[in-house]
Amino acid sequence: RMSRHARQLRDQDINPCIAETDASRKCMDDNNYAKDMCTAYFLKYKNCRKFWHNIMMQRKRDGVKPEMPTAEERRKILESVE
Repeated sequence: RMSRHARQLRDQDINPCIAETDASRKCMDDNNYAKDMCTAYFLKYKNCRKFWHNIMMQRKRDGVKPEMPTAEERRKILESVE
């Protein structure tokens, strides 16, 4: 059974960077945990976290709830910036 924290990390509405997390983990697994082989994946994850953290902080300042946009809202936000 997954812990509550582990379930939250896998929840699309809570964690916007599941795909980046999974890709980094897979890269590490595939490359025998040689971190230097996975730098691009780590950078994508870091950029993802930074992007959504900034949006979350802006929503918090603006009094928008929930502070983290849902998966559907995030999809629309990403479409508007691509």
